[in-house]
Amino acid sequence: MNTIFRKSMLSVAGLAFAGGVFAGPIAAHANPVDAKPVAVAVQTTAPKPQGEQSHISLNDEQTANVKAIIAATKKAGLPERAAVISIATSLQESKLENLGHLGDSNDHDSLGLFQQRPSSGWGTPEQITDPAYSTTAFLKGLKQVDGWQDMALTDAAQTVQVSAYPDAYAQWEQQATDLVAQHWNS
Repeated sequence: MNTIFRKSMLSVAGLAFAGGVFAGPIAAHANPVDAKPVAVAVQTTAPKPQGEQSHISLNDEQTANVKAIIAATKKAGLPERAAVISIATSLQESKLENLGHLGDSNDHDSLGLFQQRPSSGWGTPEQITDPAYSTTAFLKGLKQVDGWQDMALTDAAQTVQVSAYPDAYAQWEQQATDLVAQHWNS
């Protein structure tokens, strides 16, 4: 069961319990009211990813990078959703490979899991190619985005990354969600 959904359900149950504890004794002495049941909408599943989804098989290095992203997210005190956005972003930018300089194939001076650029202030080449550092830098940018927790993944990622292909992040949401579910508690 997804942690966000579980926490939501526990919150709803806690509110219902608290309402009964506090209203119960008072309601027991109140005059009966002609009340009708009220329908309450409860989201029972996580939002579906946008658009067609892509998937790649991961090698040991890519799996280690997933775990590094999750560890950095936890260390930053952020929820699983931040790890999902980070992993989906890295899947798009580097296929979860910690890329060094690619010579003529390089996009400007982009490096690392998130294809961050030293010339844009993300850090030194050594820092950007450190998975913990690059993830922390990405998360710092994410935290500066108002409402990122409730945004579509691709919008949150694009606001941080400023990519020439802003909708490309969405295709990795399902795999990123699955990877976080698999490795968050391991």
